[in-house]
Amino acid sequence: MTPPPTPPGVTGEESPTPRLPGTGGQAPRTPAAEAADVPPAPAEAAPSARRTPQPAAVAPTAPAEDEQTPRPTTAAVIPAPRPSRPLRIGVIGGGPGGLYAAALLKRLGPERDITVWERNAPDDTFGFGVVLSDETLGGIEHADPVIYRALQDEFVRWDDIDIVHRGRTLTSGGHGFAALGRRRLLEILHGRCASLGVRLRFCTPAPPAAELAAAYDLVIAADGVHSLTRDAHADTFAPRITTHRCRYIWLAADFAFDAFRFEIAETAHGVMQLHGYPYAPDASTVIIEMREEVWRAAGFDTADEQESTDLCAKIFAEALGGRALRSNSSSWVAFRTVVNDRWSHGNTVLLGDAAHTAHFSIGSGTKLAVEDALALAACVEEQPDLRAALAAYETERRPVVESTQRAAAASLRWFEELAGYVEQPPRQFAFNLLTRSRRVTHDNLRLRDAAFTDAVERDFGCPPGTPPMFTPFTLRGLTLRNRVVVSPMDMYSAVNGVPGDFHLVHLGARALGGAGLVMTEMVCVSAEGRITPGCTGLYTPEQAAAWRRVTDFVHDHSPGTAIGVQLGHSGRKGSTKLMWDGIDQPLDEGNWRIAAASPIPYRPGVNQVPHALDRVGLTDIREQFAAATGRAAHCGFDLLELHCAHGYLLSGFLSPLTNGRTDAYGGSLDNRLRFPLEVFDAMRGVWPDDRPMTVRISATDWAQGGTTAEDAVEIARAFAAHGADAIDVSTGQVVPDEKPEYGRSYQTPYADRIRNALGVPVIAVGAISSWDDVNSLLLAGRADLCALARPHLYDPHWTLHAAADQDYAGAALWPDPYRAGSRKPPAGRTDAPKPRLTLS
Repeated sequence: MTPPPTPPGVTGEESPTPRLPGTGGQAPRTPAAEAADVPPAPAEAAPSARRTPQPAAVAPTAPAEDEQTPRPTTAAVIPAPRPSRPLRIGVIGGGPGGLYAAALLKRLGPERDITVWERNAPDDTFGFGVVLSDETLGGIEHADPVIYRALQDEFVRWDDIDIVHRGRTLTSGGHGFAALGRRRLLEILHGRCASLGVRLRFCTPAPPAAELAAAYDLVIAADGVHSLTRDAHADTFAPRITTHRCRYIWLAADFAFDAFRFEIAETAHGVMQLHGYPYAPDASTVIIEMREEVWRAAGFDTADEQESTDLCAKIFAEALGGRALRSNSSSWVAFRTVVNDRWSHGNTVLLGDAAHTAHFSIGSGTKLAVEDALALAACVEEQPDLRAALAAYETERRPVVESTQRAAAASLRWFEELAGYVEQPPRQFAFNLLTRSRRVTHDNLRLRDAAFTDAVERDFGCPPGTPPMFTPFTLRGLTLRNRVVVSPMDMYSAVNGVPGDFHLVHLGARALGGAGLVMTEMVCVSAEGRITPGCTGLYTPEQAAAWRRVTDFVHDHSPGTAIGVQLGHSGRKGSTKLMWDGIDQPLDEGNWRIAAASPIPYRPGVNQVPHALDRVGLTDIREQFAAATGRAAHCGFDLLELHCAHGYLLSGFLSPLTNGRTDAYGGSLDNRLRFPLEVFDAMRGVWPDDRPMTVRISATDWAQGGTTAEDAVEIARAFAAHGADAIDVSTGQVVPDEKPEYGRSYQTPYADRIRNALGVPVIAVGAISSWDDVNSLLLAGRADLCALARPHLYDPHWTLHAAADQDYAGAALWPDPYRAGSRKPPAGRTDAPKPRLTLS
């Protein structure tokens, strides 16, 4: 396998903490502060008079002086701004982000002339409630205590999430939400801006951004998802806008839910969902969402505003207690994800939805806009000139926004695929919903609601005291002692295809490290099928004997660990240098002829043009796979995997980007599947009946016109029908111009989709780096096994250390010679009890 470049940020903290303005420091974070998308885990709701939302108490701390009126400006109190700092500022858009930016910049520089243009009236607003996290509120408190105190007086707070699934309500606590009405939020910001001397021009469209840019030092474009400023300078901002597959409508109910509520309605037209939360003691936001095809089938496409409102109230009558819903110029829309390559153009800068959007299901729209305003104001104050300030603003905010957008995209896709999850058991469904963005995890939920997490684990089948990842799993006649797989990793260290001492130590060390299954690298079925001269093979007796040495070691010295072999053929990606000498680059000398589905080079002008396999060539390669399979069985491998991913030979048949054949092996997906299935059948006929076979696929090519997620489901369905015991779901590496959406666990949604669409076991891969991720994926029903590559290079004993970190001592994981190391060594004197030096 050709490893992809390490994506930024896939193994570390997924959500960078925004810096508080003017401090260079960071806000403290708590588990609840992360919960803006949808918190931790549920315990079943017991009937009780619980959790009626109440206005939050006023914060106990306040500044010594009332800051409603600006203090006189004197040189001793407020230094004159440097001439390079903006004095005249125009703000396009009077939403929360634009207003807050204006208030902060005016507070930091009372001499500034700031004008906000808002095309609507002061009391016009669309949508109802706004949710802010504790983290964002901490930034507001630091930046402007007056606004913070006003918000504190208005917020309702609650801790619970209710998930209603097929008539059963599951409740999770400990999430720490705060919300208020959007109209009230705007009133507070209007008042603060007016008190500071910001000019607010309502019912007045802003002049064009270019005109403002000529008259003002700084122009802040906070004009929303449909930003005219962004459109006017699209050549600079380079926006990319994606419209998604669900329709949704914002409504309100005149009562307060006593929790954040998710309710699923399975109707004759399809699955619909309600997202509801209180924003006042007597009011709640209600969002109804469904797939486009369900929306049309239900007749919403022809219904007017009132008809839609009434029909939604009828569908979700039980959640609403039979009460009505109300609208406010509400319409059905499809969510649009906005991404811009640049956020500034000269002295004009994008803020909030104009710059970026994140799906409402993680509650981040207003949060991101407010945090943008905080960062922009801070950077304007801290940097020596505007150009540096705008660059610093984007540098600071972009990682935070991209992280949020990754989480939002995962959440959005989960709701788009909701129909595939409704058959899950209730607790697993609830856990899956709560962890859908990958920000809320098993361990995080345990901190918030241990009772719910314990119940989910019992339903999953965890023996008492056993973490999910250490629950055994059976494939055909093989029972794995845990759910951890050492993923195939090419080592490029063989000589003439023969695995040597390096492979013995490499695979042996990881087998001793506690994983349930250790996989070899891609083992090639012929000399011409190698990727590089350093790749291993299984096409000679000498190679087979060397592999037998490895399997014997694993079985003799780590008897709880299974070892599997992955067989493959390089196809058009063969005859290249060792990875560290030039990945995917042709050899300087000694190249061999390569073959593929079609004569399409991997990199035109760089890699050689492969010859297209004819009937004789196809038969020869099929027999090579079968012969290697027979050798693998005699070598004692416990599991066999067929490599149909990453652009190698069989993957090249599956992808429409690499298969241009016009015979029976090209064209339709059924035809493109034909040869890989012939190879699989030949192997299955040789491989022992009691030993499992798996298939690795690339579930997307990450490229226009390539394999899609829908194709991946059909590919998996075909292999399962031919006897595959599990599908190993990877992605990409098929074409060099791919555009992967990197992020933590970024490939796992494809495994999730296949598992829940087909009920076939799946192995999830792709930037899974922590045992918490593994537990979360398993409990949510997104995977049956989790394969980790780089973490096992960093730590061969990754699984043993995961057991120690979770205080798990079962299943005799530790080899006898290693048992003395099953507890972490003492850290040193800093952890020791301190001597008593005084008397009380």
